[in-house]
Amino acid sequence: MGFRDARISRSIIRAIFHQTNPKDATLVGRILAFFSFLQLLLIRFRPRVFEHLRKDVWKLDEDEYRESFRSADKSGGSLKPVGDLGYSGSTFFTTPNSKYLIKSLPRAFEYEFFMEDLCDKYVEHMTNNPNSLLVRITDFLEAIGPAIGSWIGTAPAHHVVMENVLYGKETDEQQDKWETYDLKPSSYFYPERDLAGGRLAPDSVKERLVDHFPDKMRLSPHDHAELIKLLEADTALLRSANAVDYSLFLVRYPAEPAREVSSPAANERSWRNGVLSRDGKWVYRAVVLDFFWAKHKMQPKLMTKLIRSFNFFAHKGPMSITTTPDEYRGRFLEMVQGYIEASE
Repeated sequence: MGFRDARISRSIIRAIFHQTNPKDATLVGRILAFFSFLQLLLIRFRPRVFEHLRKDVWKLDEDEYRESFRSADKSGGSLKPVGDLGYSGSTFFTTPNSKYLIKSLPRAFEYEFFMEDLCDKYVEHMTNNPNSLLVRITDFLEAIGPAIGSWIGTAPAHHVVMENVLYGKETDEQQDKWETYDLKPSSYFYPERDLAGGRLAPDSVKERLVDHFPDKMRLSPHDHAELIKLLEADTALLRSANAVDYSLFLVRYPAEPAREVSSPAANERSWRNGVLSRDGKWVYRAVVLDFFWAKHKMQPKLMTKLIRSFNFFAHKGPMSITTTPDEYRGRFLEMVQGYIEASE
């Protein structure tokens, strides 16, 4: 772990274990926080709301949740940095036991959308639909106030803590056979979204913008119907929130030889725990990710105008971030249906 990652990790750990009330922050404390470059003072956003989700809705043990953030030794908690998983400038960590993934949200329109528009709808939806395939957000962290580090990009001021659907892979004897797919409708053209912001992603990341699942999911009629029913409800919520560009994160690993593979939801049979394929060859997991691109936020509006101007000359066809939430939802559900092999 590099120096920067270590300082960011320490900020996250402190926010989880030390409840800080913004009202109690002194003027001196806020001044010191303002001049922070790497280790920002983070606090939990709406902590009681996310505690309700963890304890009452998802039935997570609170002590076990906190323990997930502790280091295996006595030197103090540290998170594990993860390699480049995206193209938005985010940093990624996992907890020492790999149960939870922490992702930074450096782009203002993303965290503002969640905090101001989506959070209440998300909580209500998860409360009424505990088996929802929207990724489970267990905590949301924000800086206590403005900081130089967040302005110049040395330290992210917002982090989302969520379940790690790959939990169990590291200890599986067949971990090299696990496959992951970040699926979006291939009928759209996906330009490099961060061109206007000055961030150009490496080619290795651009190549992964739209994954393709080179097979079919062979599901029982019950699992097929359940998957589509859950996704219809989840995408209806995202459509109502004006969100587009989300993806289905699909994981599969061999079902044989029979073995116990840990999961984030060990006590339930579900799509996040593992669904056995109809032919008994694979176990599938699935969640919906990256639902922070909202059409009504300022930067998406500007990007939409920019890309429409570009497309006027380039003729690249329909694009995911310039489409309507209703059209994107339709193509997304059509994509998922296309990856399922109908049972006889």
